[in-house]
Amino acid sequence: MNIAPRTGRLAYGMAALLMLFAAAPLFALDNDLARTPPMGWNSWNKFACNVSEELIKQAADAMVSSGMKDAGYQYVVIDDCWQVRRDESGNIVPDAKRFPSGIKAVADYIHDKGLKFGIYSDAGTGTCQNRPGSRGYEFQDARQYAAWGVDYLKYDWCNHSTQDSQASYSIMRDALKKSGRPIVFSLCEWGSTKPWLWAKDVGNLWRTTGDITDKWDTNRRDDGLGVVQILDLQNGIESYAGPGHWNDPDMLEVGNGGMNNTEYRAHFSMWCLMAAPLMAGNDLRSMSQDIHDILTNREVIAIDQDPMGRQGRRVKSAGGLDVWGKQLGDGGRAVALLNRTGAEASITVTWEDIGFPAHLKAKVHDLWAHKDLGEMTGSYAASVPSHGVVMVTIKP
Repeated sequence: MNIAPRTGRLAYGMAALLMLFAAAPLFALDNDLARTPPMGWNSWNKFACNVSEELIKQAADAMVSSGMKDAGYQYVVIDDCWQVRRDESGNIVPDAKRFPSGIKAVADYIHDKGLKFGIYSDAGTGTCQNRPGSRGYEFQDARQYAAWGVDYLKYDWCNHSTQDSQASYSIMRDALKKSGRPIVFSLCEWGSTKPWLWAKDVGNLWRTTGDITDKWDTNRRDDGLGVVQILDLQNGIESYAGPGHWNDPDMLEVGNGGMNNTEYRAHFSMWCLMAAPLMAGNDLRSMSQDIHDILTNREVIAIDQDPMGRQGRRVKSAGGLDVWGKQLGDGGRAVALLNRTGAEASITVTWEDIGFPAHLKAKVHDLWAHKDLGEMTGSYAASVPSHGVVMVTIKP
């Protein structure tokens, strides 16, 4: 009997199997979290590095007292600058001056409010503000987050050198899984390696663009991304989003002062139509009634949270007048008529634009006026203010 060839084939097969396991991720993303887009608040857009235990607790208090919790917001997330160094054992060390009670005490306070707690780190050696990153400490950090009671991790992409993004984020995904605590994983690599193509198996949400700025239109790319620039970058990637895995066009700027209330209403409406995560970024403690009413419009939030999980898309655009549509789980459509121009204009959506036959009778409901507009056939038109939106549902 000639054993050598068979032994060789066996050795080759074992080597191939080992290579397969080495190349495969330790875990697939199966945390069953974020079945609808996450809703909450993040400290960065308003406060940047000026974070503290007192601020985070007050934000949690305001989320409850303002009615935002009742409207669906649940995550309170500390962004960059909470950490200062690692100790001799490699453990991440919070800023004792800003967080004198420690991170777990803050998490406990938030949990006692019936809310969930989020934190921030980076896939590189340092965060964007050059605090310690998690590269090389992923499993150690994940264990620490679980011990603190973290429910949500925003994971940035600064100081990453020549790292591969998919591999780097997969390591932290595996570490979070190993930690034994369910933690929503938010990838923040700015869309630089087209995460919508690979991140479904890695994270619950992924940033699709560079950072948002508190402007309607920045005109210049080196001036950051305004609302309309980000909208343009979302169109065409809607098929990659769904329950448990969302395109993230960045956090909300509603209420931070760089836009007027008409623009903020449009900003919020479009994020909801796109099934985007809704992470408020304003000072919840002092927001005006108008800003409160934008952020807590339950009819508009319901479009974002529709359990079917479809991301809306632009179905028609001409001369700065856009029609966006989103399929809903009840068979209806949410529609946003968006006026990007400098003057009021009439915008029309036809039933064919949103996948309905022209002869169909459908009920139209205005989500900002909270008003039924009656039954219509074939089309609906509205006058839309400059930089504004009219948002309706159209249901057979």
